[in-house]
Amino acid sequence: MDNIRNFCIIAHIDHGKSTLADRLLEKTNTIAERDFHDQVLDSMDLERERGITIKSHAIQMEYESEGRKYFLNLIDTPGHVDFSYEVSRSIAACEGALLVIDATQGIQAQTISNLYMAIDNDLEIIPVLNKMDMASAMPEEVKDQIVDLTGCRREAIIEASGKTGMGVEAILREIIKTIPPPKGDPEAPLQALIFDSIFNSFRGIIVYFRIVNGILNRGDRVKFVSTGHEYNAEEIGVLRNRQEAREVMNTGDVGYLISGIKISSEVKVGDTITHVKNPCREAISGFEEVKPMVFAGIYPVDADDYEDLRNSMEKLQLNDASLTFVPESSAALGFGFRCGFLGLLHMEIIQERLDREFDMDVITTVPNVSYRVITTKGEEIDVHNPSGLPPVTGIDRIEEPYIVAQVITHSDYTGPIMNLCIDKRGTLKNQVYLTSDRVELTFEMPLSEIVFDFYDKLKSISKGYASFDYHYTEYQKADLVRLDILLNGEMVDALSTLIYRGHAYDFGRKMCVKLKELIPRQQFEIAIQAAIGSKIIARETVKAIRKDVTAKCYGGDITRKRKLLEKQKKGKKRMRQIGNVEVPQQAFLAVLKLD
Repeated sequence: MDNIRNFCIIAHIDHGKSTLADRLLEKTNTIAERDFHDQVLDSMDLERERGITIKSHAIQMEYESEGRKYFLNLIDTPGHVDFSYEVSRSIAACEGALLVIDATQGIQAQTISNLYMAIDNDLEIIPVLNKMDMASAMPEEVKDQIVDLTGCRREAIIEASGKTGMGVEAILREIIKTIPPPKGDPEAPLQALIFDSIFNSFRGIIVYFRIVNGILNRGDRVKFVSTGHEYNAEEIGVLRNRQEAREVMNTGDVGYLISGIKISSEVKVGDTITHVKNPCREAISGFEEVKPMVFAGIYPVDADDYEDLRNSMEKLQLNDASLTFVPESSAALGFGFRCGFLGLLHMEIIQERLDREFDMDVITTVPNVSYRVITTKGEEIDVHNPSGLPPVTGIDRIEEPYIVAQVITHSDYTGPIMNLCIDKRGTLKNQVYLTSDRVELTFEMPLSEIVFDFYDKLKSISKGYASFDYHYTEYQKADLVRLDILLNGEMVDALSTLIYRGHAYDFGRKMCVKLKELIPRQQFEIAIQAAIGSKIIARETVKAIRKDVTAKCYGGDITRKRKLLEKQKKGKKRMRQIGNVEVPQQAFLAVLKLD
């Protein structure tokens, strides 16, 4: 155990975590040269295309120092605020963390958030100043920020470059010196924490775990504490570039377990593995339950694919424990699922993964947050979907979730960012100058206001400089109304939204205009209306495609033409009563891209 070190890499998005992980793997010869490519731990095509890490990736390295061989278990983590749950799981499986900070950008909002998460878990922090090879690096200035933030010695900050490999040797030496070996009792009953799992279509569900106490041998009979299911440990081993089987795994080891599990609901991330014969007394207190922030309906394009979609979602949930879903039905879209996501990027990634990994064509409804409705009888109802709202007469008040948002930006952009947050019903709580030209702004604002396009607007206002992080606080009373969209008097439940009364008129008008562009013209007139209750607040009309019925009339009496036009008009009226208006998928997505 003295030779094991478990550590993760935490940083803000785009500060060079994955590139630095590549250099560590190269230095320790973990990956053969022929298998090597950039961002080697980012195994999904999606991660490489977008240049972001979506999943935490664990890998074991061997490193020799002063004649001793050390086993270093590295977990590379995502940096985007939407994937902070992945970071919390990685931190739960480690004793130390490399805090990577970009020398050209300095400390950003997610850096601070991840650092506090690591400190709460008593991790040893090693500060690393990355991208030192760049001409725009500001090492002295950023070092001042790091010393202020972490309280470490200035000499303890390691200067490095993930691109050139500078400082990698120093990082490896520091990991061995600073990060403590795992604590645990090899003689105690087995206790292993499940921190991830993946689905393999040949071998069933593969569980990734970290042993806290005891040892695990191949062939042992084990059980999962929270579900109570028992299995044989058919194969155990460590995670290298490929899975390497072992006969025995000791206290402190990080590895995988294959036992032919077929049913995805039997594996819970955060569960404890123990022996059947000599079970542990209590489960490991893992990490907190995930709280979804954004809700949207996902429906199959073809209603017959509902069961396939359910299987795909269950397999995806194994690999992404922060996805939550429950079945629901919609009058417009049929059967589907109400899904909870950590943010809009998370929702986009899930949709993309369903398409790529499971070949599922899906329609996603307008995302919204979870509201709390207090009825006139004093009951509390959680509403994730506008169609679940009780009648207006039965509502006493509606409460919506609020967040505390931290924005770190260059002082030049303070004014425009304040305007943006105040437009989004935010209130400024605090303003702190971290350095002479970098300021941290703290706002309290409704979560529903940042769901749509807040992040994009913030980036464009600040020319990409501002960084953003938020945490959930409490529910507060809000003046909300339900905005419905009617097509020819029929309500489209998938386009309904709960919205702040002051924004409803503007939003309703924009939606009608947008839908007029997107809904294809039919042989009859389509009325698009936005309504609050029975009050119509906006209307647009899609004109009918008309056949030129008078083309055969050349000259002659006008009554002949009029007779033909009247006949056409009657037919259009009849068609409108039985006509069916198809709403294209783009219409649901376009609502997100209003403004």
